[in-house]
Amino acid sequence: MCMMDKALLRERELFKKRALSNPAVEKRPATSETSGSSKKKKSKPDKETSSSSKSSSDPSNGSFNLKALSGSSGYKFGVLARIVNYMKTRHQRGDTHHLTLEEILDETKLLDIGMKQKQWLMSEALASNPKIDVRDGKYAFKPKFHLKDKKALLRLLDKHDQLGLGGVLLDDVEEGLPNAAKAIKALGDQIIFVTRPDKKRVLFYNDKHCQFVVDEEFQKLWRSVPVDSIDEEKIEEYLKKQGISSMQETGPKKIAPIQKRKKPGTQRKRRYKTHNDHLNGVLEDYSDGVPSKK
Repeated sequence: MCMMDKALLRERELFKKRALSNPAVEKRPATSETSGSSKKKKSKPDKETSSSSKSSSDPSNGSFNLKALSGSSGYKFGVLARIVNYMKTRHQRGDTHHLTLEEILDETKLLDIGMKQKQWLMSEALASNPKIDVRDGKYAFKPKFHLKDKKALLRLLDKHDQLGLGGVLLDDVEEGLPNAAKAIKALGDQIIFVTRPDKKRVLFYNDKHCQFVVDEEFQKLWRSVPVDSIDEEKIEEYLKKQGISSMQETGPKKIAPIQKRKKPGTQRKRRYKTHNDHLNGVLEDYSDGVPSKK
């Protein structure tokens, strides 16, 4: 026991010496002030990065985050989308004159693209784009309707009304008419707005010559004709025969759901095995009890 105690004491002394030679330093938790200041410092670069990301992807400047697309096959189409978006925004501002490719690249800050990409833009991408008008090697945005001012818009809506073409989408008007919101507001009640089921707004010409009082007898005759049971196609066909053109539908076309064909019934009739066919007429049925003796 004495030998064991001495050995243990020796090990204990060695452990103390090792512990003293390697002192452990405790890390104290940071105070609330220092933590608050560090949080504030961290929050600042976050705001800067968020603001820089917003500015890099601002569509009004025709800009997209091309760094994410660089090195991938989508880089070229990212450049094209940025150019087309920029040409649209400048057209809506009223800048409708054509620009050279170098001027476009300068205004969109795309000065780092190579010669192959420039050649692709000139020969293929911009030349075949339906939203870009090419004239003498210069480019401009090509909207669905070329509208210079509010009078041009009113003439377009009047033409659609006279030809029975219906209204014009607000998106198409805003795309083709510079400062569209100001022009539409100036026209006032000369335009009627209708909201479609898909929440897109359609502009119609408000023909005030059609605002008249209809005789009650004519209204009764009109309402007495039942059309609930008649299909819309039959009504349109009848109007065509009478030389009357019906207004074309401007709403979204409803696609009929595809009905799945039902597979023919594959259930087979079950065949039950019969036993003791050769004893028919010999065996007696005792399910209702023992038959009485005759």
